[in-house]
Amino acid sequence: MVEDLRLDSLEGVGPVTTRKLSDAGVHNVMDLIVRGPVEIAEITGMEKDTAEKIVNKARQHLVDGGLIAKHFTSASEIYKHRQSIGKITTGTNCLDTLFDGGLETQALTEVYGEFGCGKTQFAHTMSVMVQKTKEEGGLEGSVLYIDTENTFRPERIVSIAQAHEMDPEKVLDNIIVARAYNSAHQTLILEEAGPVIEENNVKLIVADSAVGLFRSEYLGRGTLSNRQQKLNHFVHLLSRIAETYNCAAIATNQVMASPDVFFGDPTRPIGGNVVAHTSTYRIYFKKSGKKRIARMVDSPHHPEEEVIFALGEAGVIDPEEAEKKTKKTTKKTTTTKKAKESKVEPEVETPEVEATPETPEVETPAEPVEAEPVDTTVEAEIDDAEPVEE
Repeated sequence: MVEDLRLDSLEGVGPVTTRKLSDAGVHNVMDLIVRGPVEIAEITGMEKDTAEKIVNKARQHLVDGGLIAKHFTSASEIYKHRQSIGKITTGTNCLDTLFDGGLETQALTEVYGEFGCGKTQFAHTMSVMVQKTKEEGGLEGSVLYIDTENTFRPERIVSIAQAHEMDPEKVLDNIIVARAYNSAHQTLILEEAGPVIEENNVKLIVADSAVGLFRSEYLGRGTLSNRQQKLNHFVHLLSRIAETYNCAAIATNQVMASPDVFFGDPTRPIGGNVVAHTSTYRIYFKKSGKKRIARMVDSPHHPEEEVIFALGEAGVIDPEEAEKKTKKTTKKTTTTKKAKESKVEPEVETPEVEATPETPEVETPAEPVEAEPVDTTVEAEIDDAEPVEE
């Protein structure tokens, strides 16, 4: 399979062209499909017509190998292919219902929301769940995690893996983290991700967050057009990689408050229509007290609905599990309080127990009073009994 994807396996691609493409970051036939003829012509300096011929040969090569669909396909064949698409369970019934079984491969899922709504927690949870077996809802693959905000925490991965009874060391070994320091570096990481995806069997690509660096570098309306072009290239590249390499892609997105909205939710995602049109599925996370709400905003076939989930040791969890844990914690606190009170009670009651022997000494003479019928003898017996007791 790897030999068939080499650049020199294409007709008309000699050593010089292969070297030129490799120096530009194009290492196999799939990279030609992902980049496209326009970008190939820009990064290699070759003519556009030559780049189009090479890309068309690469596409036909993959069609003959059965790696991508044919040019003209019936809807029934597409339906059969859709039934075999891999899905990654979220570990919760609520989010699995929202995604209709789990996170799909060959698709870009965008998750946006304000800070603290659970976007990064969701990305961490999916990085663990994708490593489960297919019987358990995973894909037995590794993860490519592009961290742009320095929010990846291996400690969180360990806690989620332990909650799902998985080996934390193996889970950490199957997560490849790429720290992006600027928007150009972020795009470069994705452009050179082809060999990494093939060698490590990557089934999930996470970009957290996909728009943060573009938003911080391109400031003002004067740079808006340039920013949107660069951002459009990144999200399209992420979508094409997910479709070509048959893996799932998650892109978290930041939000802004729209000042012209007087009624309703003023929260709007960053990136505009460029990101909105490229994303296959668009999910909106928002806070609701200690719980979270996930709403399907855009999807080709999912209904627009909302579900409630929570955050816990296992990452994203069902709200019922969170309530059970709170009940257990309250039970523990009440039992500890009762135990503390039971320890205090004997110390308070001990003097009362010591004082009880004095009462029978006073009541002992009353017993013979009830037994003797004559009052005079009772007084005599009482007077005689006192020196005996002394």
